[in-house]
Amino acid sequence: QVQLVESGGGLVQAGDSLRLSCIASGRTFKNYNMAWFRQAPGKERENIASITWSGNNQYYADSVKGRFTISRDNANNTLYLQMNSLKPEDTAVYYCAADRSAYRRFFSASDAFWGQGTQVTVSS
Repeated sequence: QVQLVESGGGLVQAGDSLRLSCIASGRTFKNYNMAWFRQAPGKERENIASITWSGNNQYYADSVKGRFTISRDNANNTLYLQMNSLKPEDTAVYYCAADRSAYRRFFSASDAFWGQGTQVTVSS
């Protein structure tokens, strides 16, 4: 059974930084694309960043491009999201997700495992 456990969320001020972590267990981490999503109150869940199983390709939503960085440590089965220059509109629950199938060309949100989420709140 695949398990994803996020950590690192919290309450920060605008302009601050946070690093989210997601520890994966239950299968060979390095073979699967990974992603971060977020969901703000009253809004749909948004794919903000993803990374291929090889780590060679990353995708970022326009809303976070240039401020957030996704990375992975395959030796420690951990996915990261470095968030800099945080804004109040970044306030949301952040979810880690893992592709169900190995070696896909791109992350597939319709066929993924999900973590429970970690709250990020940015005050102005």
